[in-house]
Amino acid sequence: MAKYDKADLERRMKGAVESLRSDLGGLRTGRANTSLLDPITVEVYGSKMPLNQVATVSAPEPRLLSVQVWDKANVTPVEKAIRSAGLGLNPINDGNNIRLPIPDLTEDRRKELAKLAHSYAEKARIAIRNVRRDGIDALKADENKKEISEDERKRGETEVQKLTDEMIKEADAVAAQKEQEILGK
Repeated sequence: MAKYDKADLERRMKGAVESLRSDLGGLRTGRANTSLLDPITVEVYGSKMPLNQVATVSAPEPRLLSVQVWDKANVTPVEKAIRSAGLGLNPINDGNNIRLPIPDLTEDRRKELAKLAHSYAEKARIAIRNVRRDGIDALKADENKKEISEDERKRGETEVQKLTDEMIKEADAVAAQKEQEILGK
């Protein structure tokens, strides 16, 4: 049976682009947004857990996020995770609640966030290229097993490269849009 599956490759490449969208959604542009805290994981109960599994995150005001920690023993680890996430937020402990005032973005911070967006895009491009490599390896394996001819392998490689180029172009467009949003242009 052939190992090459174009639909699976396309699904995996689209997954990399969606992951990029999700990561970029966490970068703030000056307004409070609960998705800003999505990438944060907290070390609690002996394992790393997403913040939304140990607390409720809300945006009661345009420039304020509120994190209501469910277990009082987890307040300090949540606060520590937010500080170390590199988002430029300074948590204020208020009992079981942690308040996160969203400061105005300075020009330096905007440039820093744009660089972070660029690095997220590069990770997505790498993931897409890894999927391309898997597809080409599968085509070569199918050819070696005599399941497909050399011409079919070359056609398949051309299809995989075309799909890769489309997905990288889409990832670049998503990243460029977010960078423009961050830089306020």
